[in-house]
Amino acid sequence: MTAGIVIIIVVVILAIIIAALYNGMVKARNLTDEAESQIGVQLKRRADLIPNLVNTVKGYAKHEHDTLMDAIQARGVANGQSQADPLSDLQKQADVMGDDRQPIAKRAQADSQATQVLGHLFAVSENYPNLKAAQNFSQLQEELTTTENRVAASRTNYNRTIRDYNNKIEVFPTNIFAGMFHFTKKEQLPIEESTKTAPEVKF
Repeated sequence: MTAGIVIIIVVVILAIIIAALYNGMVKARNLTDEAESQIGVQLKRRADLIPNLVNTVKGYAKHEHDTLMDAIQARGVANGQSQADPLSDLQKQADVMGDDRQPIAKRAQADSQATQVLGHLFAVSENYPNLKAAQNFSQLQEELTTTENRVAASRTNYNRTIRDYNNKIEVFPTNIFAGMFHFTKKEQLPIEESTKTAPEVKF
């Protein structure tokens, strides 16, 4: 076997190895994009529900509405959160959550903040049976809680795919080619204190 043939064989083997490593990185990156898309879908769904809930609460009898808002604010302050206007704050967070032009980390942060306000609202609503009995309110509460669980599951899946992707591009020998092909490290979504355990909601 001549030296030329040996060189050709070595080059072919190296090309196959590089192609396999490259394809593995592409697949890992595509999985992170898919996981991000899944979070976006759930955040958009949750964001679409919040304005309906806000309108339902705003439509509550004015005197009861005012005392309800005072109770939500007081509960927020007691938990170290300042909320001058809980419903407006909730709507603002929903706008960010539903905006797919925003980075997924910012949308997830808005979801965490909205979850805190919703938790106060749902807890306080237990003392307002007329609001609690409203079919629209109860249905929205259930749907928002369901989507909250879906967001949490999507967030976990996203962080897992990001971890796997980062491991792939940082270990030898893949790390040699990751920089060459512009595969860069991605950041996981932080686990907020409010999302480590789902708030208990009684129906």
